[in-house]
Amino acid sequence: MSLVELQEIKKEYPLGRTSVHALKGVSFTIKAGEFVSLMGPSGSGKSTLLNIVGCIDGPTGGAVLVEDRNVADLSDNEQAEMRLRKIGFIFQSFNLIPVLNIYENIEFPAVLAGTPKGERRDYIMHLIERVELQDFIQHKPDELSGGQRQRVAIARALVNRPRLVIADEPTGNLDTETGERVLELMRELNNRDKVTFLFATHDPEVTKYAGRVVRLRDGLVSNDREV
Repeated sequence: MSLVELQEIKKEYPLGRTSVHALKGVSFTIKAGEFVSLMGPSGSGKSTLLNIVGCIDGPTGGAVLVEDRNVADLSDNEQAEMRLRKIGFIFQSFNLIPVLNIYENIEFPAVLAGTPKGERRDYIMHLIERVELQDFIQHKPDELSGGQRQRVAIARALVNRPRLVIADEPTGNLDTETGERVLELMRELNNRDKVTFLFATHDPEVTKYAGRVVRLRDGLVSNDREV
C-alpha cells in the first residue's frame, strides 16, 4: 500500500487577469519507509507540492491520497488531525518558538495531540538523545547554532510518531558540514526507525543521501529514479 499517492496534481494561482500554473499534472507515489528527494530549480513547484502533500494547501485539480484516503474528502478538522498526527514538518527557517526551551519546543505538538505527560516525556527524552542535544535541554533557540536548531526541528517533527516527515530545504540555511550532519541524521532515522521522508532541495549534492530522486521542472515530473 502506498503511503502517499499523487494523481495528476495541478495548482494554479491567480495573478491579475491571468493565472500562474505552478503544477501542471504531477503524479507519483511514496511508499512507507522511502527517503525521497524532490529536486528542481527555483520556481519548479517543489514547495507548492510539499504544501499539498502536507495538507497545508489544496490542489486546483487532481487528487491526494494519504493511506488510501482522499484528502479532499476530509473535513477541515480531519485534515488538521492528519497534519498533527500523521505528518511531521521540518522547515528551512526552523520555526521554533523563541520563548520556549528545547524540551518545550519539541513537546509542543505532543501537547496539542493530548499525549499524556509521562508518556510524552519518555519519548521526548529519547528523541533529544537521538539528535544529541541532551546537554541543551534548557536552552532557548537563540542560544543554539543553526545545526542544533535544525536538530530540534527534526525531533519536534518526530514527536507524534508521524508516518511521513516533510522537509522543505532543510539544509538551506546551514553551512556544508552542518548540512551534511543533518542529512546523515535524517538518513539514520529513515534506516533505523523506518521514518518516511520527503524533502525538497535544489542542491544536487543532497541526492547522495536519498534513496529516490523525483525531479520537477516547470511544474511537471521530468525524472523519477532510485539512486
